[in-house]
Amino acid sequence: MAALTDRRKARERLRKVFQKTLDQIIPADDTVPLKGGTFGEWEDQAEGMARELLPALLEERSALETNARVEEGGRCPHCGSTKVYLEKNPRQVEVRTPHGLAVLEQQSCRCRSCDRVFSPSGS
Repeated sequence: MAALTDRRKARERLRKVFQKTLDQIIPADDTVPLKGGTFGEWEDQAEGMARELLPALLEERSALETNARVEEGGRCPHCGSTKVYLEKNPRQVEVRTPHGLAVLEQQSCRCRSCDRVFSPSGS
């Protein structure tokens, strides 16, 4: 079993996403005016930041799991058979979160005994 990324890469990506959204809300350059004049507009900006940052956080967190990528299919959770093969190409799965879509990589296995498909990581 292996993670798809490491902590350094995950943190760097999240820093970049955060910095991009922060620069849109509070630019570092004092000559650039701040946007929005009401608390409601500031809340909208904060929500925009959350829609950018939180799905990226969930993507990176899932990629850090030790079972994000497996080498063998293991046992079928439906019938218990070990006659399982791991499909070669993981697929990208969109997961709807309260803050937007997160795109996760998911491996698939097919059981030769019951012909059912499952994710070997249990996700």
